Amino acid sequence: MTAYSGTERKLVLAFDIGTTYSGISYSILDPGEIPEIRGVNRYPGQEHVGGDSKIPTVIYYDTDGKVCAVGAEATSEEMVDEASENDWYKAEWFKMHLRPNNPTARRDNLPPLPPNKTVVEVMSDYMRYLHHCAEIYIRETHPGGDALWESLANNVNFVLSHPNGWEGAQQAQMRRAAILGGLVSNEDAGARIRFVTEGEASLHFCVRNGLFVQSGGGVLIVDAGGGTIDLSAYSEKSSSEYEEIAPAQCHLMGSIFVTKNARTFIKDLLEDSKYVDDVDDIAERFDKSTKLRFKNADEPAFIKFGSSRDRDADLGIRSGQLRLKGVDVASFFEPSVQCVIQAIVEMRQASLEPISRVFLVGGFGASDYLFLKLKQALEQLRLDFCRPDTHLCKAVADGAISFYTDHIVSARVSKRIYGHKVATIYDPNDAEHMLRASRVYTNLSGKARLSKFFDVILPKNEQVSEKKEFRRWYQQEHPELPIQFIITAGILCYQGRKPDPQWLDVDSDDYSTFCTITAHIPKTCAVTRRAPGSGKLYYTVSFSIVLAFGLTELQAQVAWWEKGKEKRGPARIMYDDV
Repeated sequence: MTAYSGTERKLVLAFDIGTTYSGISYSILDPGEIPEIRGVNRYPGQEHVGGDSKIPTVIYYDTDGKVCAVGAEATSEEMVDEASENDWYKAEWFKMHLRPNNPTARRDNLPPLPPNKTVVEVMSDYMRYLHHCAEIYIRETHPGGDALWESLANNVNFVLSHPNGWEGAQQAQMRRAAILGGLVSNEDAGARIRFVTEGEASLHFCVRNGLFVQSGGGVLIVDAGGGTIDLSAYSEKSSSEYEEIAPAQCHLMGSIFVTKNARTFIKDLLEDSKYVDDVDDIAERFDKSTKLRFKNADEPAFIKFGSSRDRDADLGIRSGQLRLKGVDVASFFEPSVQCVIQAIVEMRQASLEPISRVFLVGGFGASDYLFLKLKQALEQLRLDFCRPDTHLCKAVADGAISFYTDHIVSARVSKRIYGHKVATIYDPNDAEHMLRASRVYTNLSGKARLSKFFDVILPKNEQVSEKKEFRRWYQQEHPELPIQFIITAGILCYQGRKPDPQWLDVDSDDYSTFCTITAHIPKTCAVTRRAPGSGKLYYTVSFSIVLAFGLTELQAQVAWWEKGKEKRGPARIMYDDV
């Protein structure tokens, strides 16, 4: 890690809000000092305190929508009983309600959100709680903690991590949640909140823990979490610079789906027995204990759920324990195992450089069965495979702080094709144009144009540096001169199989609106022209949407020419899902 180059003391908080468990890491940055990454290792209601401390991502609401219990406090037996008696609503796995709405997204039924609550509102309540936990921990742990917190409270920066498959729309909702939760104001949210993918945060974690020991060659990081499994590939250019070398992947195949498979199996097994009402309790005990201990498909697994009087030999229940065949438990893991293996194969094929090593991190990565199955498969692919001998579940939170302080990734790879809907010049000799002749129109300048053409801005699988800008020059024609020109440009993404898509009427379901860019351009940049034939005056304005895709969050500007010089102005990015 390098010394902090800022001019004033600052507190950075990283929130790793997971599907099932969440954690906080932080660093107090002092000018000229090498930052130290610390973890919040103590939370209200928590039984076990230590370096790997995380709390359940759970909130209880009463019937009026008021928060009653959060995190570890919400999972105590007393609180669970109180929630049952008072008909409270439990919000869990709510992070997954933010997932992108695309054709490839897995459609498993998720626990519903509490009545009259949006996912942004639930997320904001949880962020508020994490912020409160960080405050209490810093006040109680550091010498002069109260004075320390008061001196830093108004200059806190936040790093919010999210799955690899999430982009601008999900980031915008997380930012709204942070504002609603009181972490930042609407005015300074852009400056005080940064986003990082879980894959990139995991890279920083691995680098910080000394796992990259040679220059050159590719490394693939598998971050196996509760809801998603994120895969990212990087190449080391120097000790302080890394480049992404393949499009990152994100799969809804985390550990919660192992539990869902187990619950389905147990429900079918106990369907016609007196134990059918115990299915949820047995599945929860599998999740908390049996799933973590399972190692070998050749050995049976046991789920303790009842008393010594509970017996049913036909069902495999003896002394309050349900006995499951190892091969059955292995089948619960199999979809996730095969998903990871297939994803690794695909990323090796797509990688710009050879990949030789794979690291496994994340809470699900602590599963010995998952590790051993992947190790067997990857050895056959001649890949070196390991998992760090440290707190795997804190990889994202710690790595997010390292991302803020060191920022070692200088280039990222595009996951899709991005472009803009335009009207191209009509070519009567082009067969594709002739097929669409019914859409031809004549603009104010008298030129024949053909609509619904896809102008590619950024191809798929292209390595993009953080400083590289993408732009296209466009021209608008107006019959009258407005007070100012309002530019609206929809950025589309293509997720089909064609390497060079051109027409929006081909594979139309594979196109979706990524975002909409709006900006204002002064009328002083307009050029006055006369229409051919009629001689009527009209006005043209040439502009460019300047996009920076190489950062962890899309940035945009608008550019135009005025009196022979290029000028730029701010552009607003809006997402349909927000």
